[in-house]
Amino acid sequence: MTTRSPEPVLAEVSFPALGTTAVLLVTEPRALPAAETLLRAELAAVDRTCSRFRADSELTRVNRAAGTATTVSEGFAEALYVALRAARLTGGAVDPTVGHAMVALGYDRTFASLRPDDVRPLPPHRPVPGWRRIAFDPDTRRLRVPPHTHLDLGATAKALAADRAARGAAAATGCGVLVSLGGDLATAGPAPEDGWRIALADDHARPAADHGPTVAINGCALATSGVRVRTWRRAGRTLHHIIDPATGEPAAPVWRTVTVAAATCVDANTASTAAVVLGERALDWLRGTALPARLVGLDGHVVRLGGWPPDSDAPAPGGPR
Repeated sequence: MTTRSPEPVLAEVSFPALGTTAVLLVTEPRALPAAETLLRAELAAVDRTCSRFRADSELTRVNRAAGTATTVSEGFAEALYVALRAARLTGGAVDPTVGHAMVALGYDRTFASLRPDDVRPLPPHRPVPGWRRIAFDPDTRRLRVPPHTHLDLGATAKALAADRAARGAAAATGCGVLVSLGGDLATAGPAPEDGWRIALADDHARPAADHGPTVAINGCALATSGVRVRTWRRAGRTLHHIIDPATGEPAAPVWRTVTVAAATCVDANTASTAAVVLGERALDWLRGTALPARLVGLDGHVVRLGGWPPDSDAPAPGGPR
């Protein structure tokens, strides 16, 4: 007769960060304080470096210097490299030069501070300047952003922070670690026996009850992008935060949410964001990546690609949603 070893007791902490909720789970409760310290330090660093809402952030300094060359820190250089790689891999569907477009649409402050219904007219939309116009030498960390161009690294910087925090905490504690920052989720170290069980929902802050679909992951990352949560109204229109670089406007809504699994949270986030921008073209593009993906249309119909499993409605107690 064989017996099954008991599942490890997961320890969890959550707190507000980067305009969303940070969730940390570890497979060894004793490791939680050290892992939380590392996570908070990583989040503070990415906020100082990449926040477009802080007057003292490095991103703000870089944007103010648009048109002239400047030397950036190692942290900023890594975040920019990741953003430019995402632009290249997606053919520009994910583009860091959307900063001015975001501001023009009214997303010029933290999301919690946005006016619930801004009556100001929308300015004429235009394509964003484009990532290919950025001059960046990763060896010297010299950067020149084109004149009248503002960077927004939010699409990939949060995912990078999740990856870095999960890897760092796992290396420091020797246990399994899961870090979730809104729709961006990274894991590192040994997973629970049955994997990390994740409940899927349109809004991570308001997950489905015990009957929502779940998926188990082991040794990979997940990212979910969507058009239903981070929305606001301007001039009578409902807008969302995922910009189509080709138009400078919010991407035409085709998919309510797109969830992608990949080796890193950066890659998962890159693919899920690109899929929202690409709309109907996302299906062929995602097939070309071979990444597992679950797309939910505006009417609720679900498309699964790349071996994504059928929905499981088992509850996921103690796990992030």
